Amino acid sequence: MKIIKRNGAEEVFDISKIRIALEKANAAVEEQYRMTKLQIERIAENVTISCEGMGRSPAVEEIQDLVEKAIMAHGAFEVAKAYITYRYTRPLARKANTTDDKILSLTGRPTAAPKQED
Repeated sequence: MKIIKRNGAEEVFDISKIRIALEKANAAVEEQYRMTKLQIERIAENVTISCEGMGRSPAVEEIQDLVEKAIMAHGAFEVAKAYITYRYTRPLARKANTTDDKILSLTGRPTAAPKQED
């Protein structure tokens, strides 16, 4: 199965990316609100099955929507909140990085280190 990345390219579906995202969101909340490893695995498997059932390559955003819904279906609302917050902030960070690269390209200087004056 393949997925459609944000830039429109196709990539092979990788369930480990879902697991990693779930584990990061899980680690971001207090222990009493965390999901078990079994719950994380079940969510990853259920999202995979849902994607396979689409009969087409899902977009990254669609997969993230499925993950959000699955976390909430498990009643792990604090984990869902952490996942949604991270999901919201990532595009902002990507945009900031792109803007920095554009500015550096306009200066004609390499991105490794700024030019020092004597």
